[in-house]
Amino acid sequence: MERERYKVVEGSTETKEQTAPSLPAGSKAAELAALLERHRGERHIIVLQSFPDPDAISSALAHQMIAARYEIECDIAYDGVISHHENVALVELLDIPLIRLTERDDVARYHASVFVDTQGTTTRLTERLAEARVPVLAIVDHHEFQNVIEAEFVDIRHVGATATIYTEYLQDGLLPLDRTDESHVRLATALMHGIRSETGGMVRARREDYMAAAYLAEFVNQTTLAAILSIERSRKAMDIIKIALESRIVRDNYSIAGVGYVRYEDRDAIPQAADFLLTEENVHTAIVYGIVIKPGEREMVIGSLRTRKATLNPDAFLKEALGSSDSGRYYGGGRREAGGFEIPVGFLAGTYEEEFMRWKWYLYDRQIKRKFWTKLGVLEAIEQKREQEIESQLRGRNPDSSPTKPE
Repeated sequence: MERERYKVVEGSTETKEQTAPSLPAGSKAAELAALLERHRGERHIIVLQSFPDPDAISSALAHQMIAARYEIECDIAYDGVISHHENVALVELLDIPLIRLTERDDVARYHASVFVDTQGTTTRLTERLAEARVPVLAIVDHHEFQNVIEAEFVDIRHVGATATIYTEYLQDGLLPLDRTDESHVRLATALMHGIRSETGGMVRARREDYMAAAYLAEFVNQTTLAAILSIERSRKAMDIIKIALESRIVRDNYSIAGVGYVRYEDRDAIPQAADFLLTEENVHTAIVYGIVIKPGEREMVIGSLRTRKATLNPDAFLKEALGSSDSGRYYGGGRREAGGFEIPVGFLAGTYEEEFMRWKWYLYDRQIKRKFWTKLGVLEAIEQKREQEIESQLRGRNPDSSPTKPE
């Protein structure tokens, strides 16, 4: 397994303590406490999405520290990469222990798995754990219900962040915070950043999110939080945002942009570009996508959706627009005001000569746009407008959208 450059630290000083003497009767915190008690002394894997965000990372840290009170050893695992500037800062400044699992790592050593801020649709670890017969113990998430995996304990709520749910667990007594405990300060700081990040700086926050943030404020290290938030965007992320801005097509207040080929380590620039396009006047929904490539890894079309339209459900919109695979797994999904999608490139995967790569991108770009234009009911008008251009391209001219191969 790879620990990359991230420091792996021991659990909280709470490890050997007993659980809180009382928890609200009938609460999810009490239900989770009973579950952990039944599995005392085991080894669990906390599964994050392939590209973890602050909400997932902070929530996983909370679960790890709560589980430690029941003598349960937890590894926080993902199978992708952490590339977003704020995510890297969060992990490094707060010394959060993360493990990147590769195909060589044996997952059968775990007694059970816990899915945090994901329901198994955004990580390849889902299939690997199922093949290894590792049971799913718990799912804690705030996205729309996906019905992909089943667990003993499920807490899926319509709140702004999964970190909000874990903060409620802390408040209910699963792990009472102490200002004098450095590990508790780190946890509170991480959760605060998770809530802030997932709710767009509290712009999309709900009542529960504000209450959670108010509770955490007493324990947060403001200096560390400010340092995390002050990290600058990478130059590559800025380049991808520039491509999205130049290639965007706006129809009926939807801004859609393909950014070509994206290096695996720059994948987090795609949602950043969607966030940026959403700031344009008269745009209520932005969709940005690209083909993400890494040698030896499965090639994927990865995209992000951001919206301010109150009546648009990103989860339903993406599922209806993009459909599902032969196995019935939807290519896209989401939550309130945000969503994402991943589509395997399949037979055309691989890096070849420049002309092939241009036409490969052109085909995928056209197909994805057709899916969205069809969903929006504007395909016919757009097709008529582009008819001459398409005909000339099919006669041998290169497409005007000519992204270069990744460096």
